[in-house]
Amino acid sequence: MRLYLSAQDLFLYDLGLKYPPGIDPLETSMLLADSFCAAMRGDIESDGFDALVIREGVSWRQAVVLRSYAKYLQQLGTLNSYGFMADTLLSNTRATHALLALFHAKFVPGIDWTRRLRETAAARKELMAAIEEIPSLDADRLLRTFMNLIEATLRTNYFLDRPHVSFKLSPGAIPKAPFPRPKFEIRVYSPRVEGVHLRFGMLARGGLRWSNRSEVLGLVKAQNVKNSVIVPTGAKGGFYAKRLPDPAMDRAAWMAEGQESYRIFIRGMLDLTDNLLGSGNGGSVVAPKNVVRHDGDDYYLVVAADKGTAAFSDTANEVAHAYGFWLDDAFASGGSVGYDHKEMGITARGVWASVKQHFSELGLDTQQENFTVAGIGDMSGDVFGYGMLLSRHIVLVAAFDHRHIFLDPNPDPDTSYAERRRLFGLPRSSWADYDARAISAGGGVYARSAKTVLISDPVRIALGLESGRSSMAPQELLQAILRAPVDLMYNGGIGTYIKASSETQAEAGDKANDAIRINGHELRARVIAEGGTLGVTQRGRIEAALHGILLNTDAIDNSAGVDCSDHEVNIKIFVDAMIAAGLMRREERTGFLHSLTDEVARLVLKDNTEQNALLVAERQLVLNWSPGFERTMDWLETTADLDRNLEGLPSTAALHARLEHGEGLTSPELSVLAAYAKIELARELNASDLADDPWFHQALRSYFPRQIVERFGAELDRHPLRREIVGTVMANDIVNIGGITFAFRAIEETTASAAAVARAFVVLREAYDLDSIVAALAALPPEFPSKESGGVALHMRRLLDRATRWYVTHDHRDQPISEALARIKPTLDILRTKTSHYLRGADLDLMEDRLAHWDSVGLPAELGKRASDLLESFGLLDISLISEQVREPVTAIIDVHYAIFERIGVVRLLLRITDLPRANRWEALARAALRDDAYSAAADMTTSVMKSTPPQAPGVDAMERIVAWERGYQEQLARIKDTFAEVTKPGDVDIASISVALKLLRTLVRR
Repeated sequence: MRLYLSAQDLFLYDLGLKYPPGIDPLETSMLLADSFCAAMRGDIESDGFDALVIREGVSWRQAVVLRSYAKYLQQLGTLNSYGFMADTLLSNTRATHALLALFHAKFVPGIDWTRRLRETAAARKELMAAIEEIPSLDADRLLRTFMNLIEATLRTNYFLDRPHVSFKLSPGAIPKAPFPRPKFEIRVYSPRVEGVHLRFGMLARGGLRWSNRSEVLGLVKAQNVKNSVIVPTGAKGGFYAKRLPDPAMDRAAWMAEGQESYRIFIRGMLDLTDNLLGSGNGGSVVAPKNVVRHDGDDYYLVVAADKGTAAFSDTANEVAHAYGFWLDDAFASGGSVGYDHKEMGITARGVWASVKQHFSELGLDTQQENFTVAGIGDMSGDVFGYGMLLSRHIVLVAAFDHRHIFLDPNPDPDTSYAERRRLFGLPRSSWADYDARAISAGGGVYARSAKTVLISDPVRIALGLESGRSSMAPQELLQAILRAPVDLMYNGGIGTYIKASSETQAEAGDKANDAIRINGHELRARVIAEGGTLGVTQRGRIEAALHGILLNTDAIDNSAGVDCSDHEVNIKIFVDAMIAAGLMRREERTGFLHSLTDEVARLVLKDNTEQNALLVAERQLVLNWSPGFERTMDWLETTADLDRNLEGLPSTAALHARLEHGEGLTSPELSVLAAYAKIELARELNASDLADDPWFHQALRSYFPRQIVERFGAELDRHPLRREIVGTVMANDIVNIGGITFAFRAIEETTASAAAVARAFVVLREAYDLDSIVAALAALPPEFPSKESGGVALHMRRLLDRATRWYVTHDHRDQPISEALARIKPTLDILRTKTSHYLRGADLDLMEDRLAHWDSVGLPAELGKRASDLLESFGLLDISLISEQVREPVTAIIDVHYAIFERIGVVRLLLRITDLPRANRWEALARAALRDDAYSAAADMTTSVMKSTPPQAPGVDAMERIVAWERGYQEQLARIKDTFAEVTKPGDVDIASISVALKLLRTLVRR
């Protein structure tokens, strides 16, 4: 040891260094030796932070803590250089030692919390004192930032003595963290790999990819929005391997290193994650050994395959199994005992639901008519490749990926389809594998590295290039493909290729494609489909939509992949619980899970179809219902952390400026609002007692494949995520059927809770059999005008709006679903499809006009009949209540009720109320209150007439009973009729006069 010490002394002497006062040379030499050995083993990266070992006597592992935080700050976007951070820590040693003391006090295991808090406070006090002495403002700020990062750290695996270090942080506590800020962030650091995992909630799910943090933040934002259709909220992870060999020299070694880096990343996350012992709701949470937790229980960590990790699910599950993690192979979906997304083509099939919906609005059937396509991607990808096989009528004229440019200006649909199918089945194919003989004249496949590409006349025409253009540089050609005048632009690749003209290239966040990217208003495609994530910026989408292009968002179009993973994980959790309970043999598991594939696909694609139908309906309403959307945005800003600027949503002033030009919210904007509305509604429902009502067992069953329901339906309530599944299913159903603003407006206008609105929705959906109308609309042929189907949906929504307000303002709201249905459903079962038999006067005229219109446009007869009297059937709810007070047949009650409607002109009054303004909350509330008063007065009058007159004999008109009742109120009725006539005459509508008329009627009825 003496000899070694002398050698170290000489080493330090040669560097011109001296031991600082108070540093033991022997101890320092041992630290240096340890650090040197760690460097030789590859356990550390050698950089300026090594000087802390030499000069300050800190261990190399302590230096790794500071190094990792510094690298994390770089990924947060700090303006300080990495070298400046190392120099600052070295120049301000008192603060540096205090930072390490603070970290140690917070996370060293084995001490009680009283001591921990005392030592943490002492370290914090020392650190603040040290910082106050620093004369440099930049150094002061940096050290405070390091302090903030340690304070924001919730857990670390540092004391597990792993070859990697991981931190779990709360980004909301980090002022320098960019928006959107997730709930949790796990940062994994080692010399071989760095990774980050972002989660927006306790229950969160998303893919892991080879990536970097800035990209992952954008992806997790999209993930959070698309996860509105599934149980947990959004999550995303990214890692990059730092010691990859050249893949051109040894692809196997390159892949092996990438896979090992992935394993390290997974281990780093599992080091910090609690475990759950025991199945179902009764499991006990076990914290990881030697990990101090500054947060609550957190055992739900689920990942999925993503870019670069498509084949890594089994690898992740092997690591989870080695850790004894409770989810086992449900930890990473898509493995060998999961659902292969490429084989199912589930993401592409979800995208295609959007494609078909968009083209149906244009009167084109993608499965029967040819249409031109330009694309981003190649046939080896599961999104692009599978997508280009979903119709034999695709005319793919151009495409590109990171290697090649494919041009086929006049392809034969059958020939090109067959060749695309061949390439899809070819492992790791590229456009270079496309049979040249199948390419039409003037086309070809060209390397993106080429200096120039010759442009034939057929290609020039297909891409809409100017006359005389004979050659282009590859970058120009890629821009021309993006601007191609095709029917469909299909993005199935990676990269951001379209932004808004108001955005800079830097704001697009994809420097590699700066030279290619175009603006939204330059697009000439009629439809855009986003199978890839972040292919278009949100503002780019909005700009394109305002120029007449049909598109949603990536979160809507490609949600099927994460939806499929969600079902897989929740199914596995349940199946494993059934095995643990002895209700299934373990050897059955794999075969049973695989047998559910088609059912899982059906459930997933149902979500895609319903979300597209929602957006179509909303686009037709957005101009006339704009105030409701504006108030919903305000509500989401207050309750759901919606940031209009971050999400590209217009301010109120900007939206009003659009409205003046006949433009409202676009589909990309509505897509964001729909997601936030679902997320917020699900959050409120999860926090309520909604799932405790036995009726919602049906909602739970609707989430799972038919085979599980048939075999284990009675056991489904044992699922540990039962409440979350019910809340998510209900939030999706409520928004998809009722509309984006439905729940908010019902809560605003009645002060009812979200759970009360959900109960009302369930009862009314069942009582009015709304599912049959939804199914009939979905079954309409693609060529049926969306404007007309939207009209039917609008009438259904108006009924649901009014009926929900009625429900939550009566005592039904406090009853179990089954009891409320027992009161309402008998009346509706008798009369729901027979309302028209009892309508009179203006009511009957309106119904017959609607029916004649829908007959003329080809709406199926049965659907037209149901839709034509939907609004009038709202009165059946009052009749169900009257039937509890009057001992006469419901047919007699409805006869009297609608006779009263005609007698006092209720319909004309309701039409005048509909014309009232609703630009703000108070106008909306006043309007709703007046409508409720009109219906309530008519119902009270019906009860009064029937109680005070003898039951009518067969064949006697109900009007005779009303006339008999009126004889006692001649003077009052004359005044009321005169007032009603004045209020309903043509001209400007006046809220005060309507209020007076209704007050007169209510006063009369009460007497």
